[in-house]
Amino acid sequence: MIFRQLFDPQSSTYTYLLADAATREAVLIDPVFEHVRRDAALIDELGLKLAFTLETHVHADHVTGAWLLKNKLGSRIAVSQAGGAGGADLYLRPMDRLSFGARHLEAHPTPGHTGGCTTYVLDDRSMAFTGDALLIRGCGRTDFQEGDARTLFRSVRSEIFSLPDDCLIYPGHDYRGLTVTSVGEEKRHNPRLGESVGEGDFVGYMTHLGLAHPKQIDVALPANLKCGQPEKTTSLEPEWAPLTYTFGGIWEVPPQWVEEHLREVQIVDVREPEEYNGPLGHVPGARLVPLGVLTKRLDELGKEKPIVVVCRSGARSAQATVLLGKAGFERVANLSGGMLRWRAQRLAVEGGAD
Repeated sequence: MIFRQLFDPQSSTYTYLLADAATREAVLIDPVFEHVRRDAALIDELGLKLAFTLETHVHADHVTGAWLLKNKLGSRIAVSQAGGAGGADLYLRPMDRLSFGARHLEAHPTPGHTGGCTTYVLDDRSMAFTGDALLIRGCGRTDFQEGDARTLFRSVRSEIFSLPDDCLIYPGHDYRGLTVTSVGEEKRHNPRLGESVGEGDFVGYMTHLGLAHPKQIDVALPANLKCGQPEKTTSLEPEWAPLTYTFGGIWEVPPQWVEEHLREVQIVDVREPEEYNGPLGHVPGARLVPLGVLTKRLDELGKEKPIVVVCRSGARSAQATVLLGKAGFERVANLSGGMLRWRAQRLAVEGGAD
């Protein structure tokens, strides 16, 4: 079997690619919207055919890439019947099997973090993909989306801890750089759900976590209830740079690529003059056109070269890409992370403080 573990640093989400080596048929568990281009490139390079995307639950911290992958690669979307999401091609019931080539995953309901959480167990019980039901030495919160601590405790004990001790556990997230654990390890060492912990202790602990509201929930939850389909879609697939299409509808380009192709693009800095000449400096050769006057100075910009827009953090420049798009500029991208990321990566600047 072919197996790859992929990562989104913004939400600390793991995405898992599994494929049957003989037939090249593949599944992708918990894809992230912003990384669809990356995932599709890997699938192509490995010579795979993506049959399904799978969700462990309706996520609140990132938007799924399921819909975008379906449109890009023709894959089908599979989700738990209990999750409440619309727009899927297949709704999995408890213990349903989803095949890819000669291999299959079995859907084990593990509610508690959310009402529709599912753990996917590989056919030989050597791997389990637990989403947020069981993390490495932890578990997902239980205070929203039909979460329930008592339900989660019983789910983990009955559906995950009943697997062989050497079964590898691949979680939906990790915030410390850990990548994998095992059933036996978590039984012994998980401080929340280990075998020495009682149900009442766990419920009490989870009740008093006092966690902040998830930052992305207002965007992610409505989108994931539609399997990641955005309100506005684009059929254009720019090829002039390794662009990422954000769920907000903005094409972004990585700083490293921009530095290596400065002569091939127009850099438009939409900050104010004091920022352009301030401590952060500016990208070499950048033209200063503050956002407030951008629409009045469009005639200064040509269409023969793509435009990369930059500001301090990427927020104002994202707005500028929308304005330029409406004005008829088709090859436009936002500099991902703005000058803050540019300087953090120690790329060349003009002006600024050392």
